[in-house]
Amino acid sequence: MECDILKKYSIIFIFAYFGTTVALLKPNVLFVVVDDLRPTLGCYGESILHTPNVDNLATKSVLFEQAYVQQAICGPSRVSFLTSRRPDTTRLYDFYSYWRVHAGNFTTLPQHFKENGYVTQSVGKVFHPDLASNFSDDSPYSWTNTPYHPSTEKYKMAKVCPNSDGTLGMNIVCPVEVDKMPEGTLPDIQSAEFAIEFLKNMSQLKQPFFLGLGFQKPHIPLKYPREFLDLYPMSKIKLAKYNTYPLRLPLVAWNPWTDLRERDDVQKLNISFPFGPVPDDYQLLMRQSYYAATSYMDSQLGKVLSALEQYGHADNTIISFIGDHGWALGEHQEWSKYSVFDVAARVPFILYVPGVTHSKASETERMFPFISPLSDDSTINLRQEQNSNQYFKQKIFDQEISLNIDAEENSVLQETSETFFKKGPLLDRVFEKSASEVRFSVDSEINPLGYRSSALVELVDLFPTLAELAGLPVLPQCPENPFDTWLCTEGTSLLPLIKNITRGGEAQGKFASSDVIKNSSSAKTIDVKAEGELQFQTSVAMTTSHLAQNCNQTAVPFYSEFHWKKAVFSQYPRPSVEPRDDSDKPHLKDIRIMGYSMWTPDFHYTEWVGFDPSNYTIQWQELYGTELYLRSLDPYEIDNVALYVECADLVKGLSKQLHSGWRAALPS
Repeated sequence: MECDILKKYSIIFIFAYFGTTVALLKPNVLFVVVDDLRPTLGCYGESILHTPNVDNLATKSVLFEQAYVQQAICGPSRVSFLTSRRPDTTRLYDFYSYWRVHAGNFTTLPQHFKENGYVTQSVGKVFHPDLASNFSDDSPYSWTNTPYHPSTEKYKMAKVCPNSDGTLGMNIVCPVEVDKMPEGTLPDIQSAEFAIEFLKNMSQLKQPFFLGLGFQKPHIPLKYPREFLDLYPMSKIKLAKYNTYPLRLPLVAWNPWTDLRERDDVQKLNISFPFGPVPDDYQLLMRQSYYAATSYMDSQLGKVLSALEQYGHADNTIISFIGDHGWALGEHQEWSKYSVFDVAARVPFILYVPGVTHSKASETERMFPFISPLSDDSTINLRQEQNSNQYFKQKIFDQEISLNIDAEENSVLQETSETFFKKGPLLDRVFEKSASEVRFSVDSEINPLGYRSSALVELVDLFPTLAELAGLPVLPQCPENPFDTWLCTEGTSLLPLIKNITRGGEAQGKFASSDVIKNSSSAKTIDVKAEGELQFQTSVAMTTSHLAQNCNQTAVPFYSEFHWKKAVFSQYPRPSVEPRDDSDKPHLKDIRIMGYSMWTPDFHYTEWVGFDPSNYTIQWQELYGTELYLRSLDPYEIDNVALYVECADLVKGLSKQLHSGWRAALPS
């Protein structure tokens, strides 16, 4: 009944749905998308990163730990999440077609808000520019106002990066003095300034707004104000943990990172094609500059969030913060995106809903004060709290969860652990809070340090989620033939999941984030079965050298009693098995192979199969490579076990699940 009301009426019912007493008019939306941003942020556990403004936003939001894009390249990814359609529906695998002409007249996320009375404004890179958005950022369909692009974007390929000999180059590593740059500024600075002016102007109007804000950094070139380099002394920079070619990786899976090879400084290294590797000292320099560029982006975001509050919008604005895809920083000897590795497809996804994920403690509370990453106190205390030695270990053996907390933990939390976690069988128990919620707040209905979820989610879920949160017409699921349906989703709204996270679930059970963590010290096995899903069994304590033996058993699933997606999906095209100059960015006419990739809670499975671009058909029988990684035992994806005979039955089951596709993986 609640969901029916939600579909028909305004935002006041959204908050009733979550059980809060907040009553608002239609909420605004601040939709932030960051180019090439992987989850290398303080709030995602990267302690070296100085990202205080993103971290602060996360403390007032739901942070999704396992969010995946549908193709790890800018244009196809953005069209996918802005239409809530997957690449096989948008038919955009490159940059060289416009979906309204090439696939179907699909309604976009900002268009849906515009058609329901919102002022919509694009700032910076929201859609991928040029032909992929009809050289107009999809105007006038998606935007009320003319999209804004910084005037300094045109210097992206210019020789403006200082070299040690005093010359200028078109480099990838590019710390600069801003006042010496063309026009004396940088694109993300200009975008932040325009967004702030828009927020100021909208404070004078009664109409709700949808502001799409696209930051360019840390996309290459890694050009940023030089002072951010001081945050990351070279003595603290490490190489990627596993930075060599993975065992048994099929050749077709390799991307030769041609975008880096175009840069002047990389060309001077004389790196062999297609594998490299990049010399260690330059790997460190690129990682250092990626971190610095990320902190620079954080600084610009902080200014916009501060203005959002200054001009009176923070209490009535939903904020979503995402990366358009990940980026390899030397993992697997790889760089850039252009693959289906976890580092390329997994992204940060943070969602703030006023009155639901956070409520002000008092009228004087500042929710989004600007925090300079360059200041000495930029690392907010909350991260220290989250990374302390007081931690949860959940055990599922003997159908019981126990709670291990440092002896100095407060007594209220200790009492709570006894109350919540030592009663009854695991599958019969009903929790008021998840472990992660109890850790930070045992007596508050709204968690003051934010919420986390490890449920599998996808960026195609964004459109239906934001529409439903705003009380707009809800998107139906797309039919099998989606090309003539203008408004539909190939994802699913995350509202039920958000409700479960922030308020506790219904009778299904009350894990708010994920739920069951493996105990690596135990070798005991347990068989966990769920109707309609693959059924496996395994020992938890296995070393990497025994991965293939694990295929006959499998890890105890990371699962939630509040069931969500069984799997999420991504894909990437290739022109050939052997790496070549266009392997990273093949034109549609040259695509011959498609890598279809699937993440379940336990496995990452990929098939590289034949693809006919003339009629967009998948040829599953033409198999050019298979990948299987056991996620709990091989989280860095360094050992492909797909070809082991011990894994044959597992591969067969996962192949069937992959071919069944996203519809079979939706929450039931």
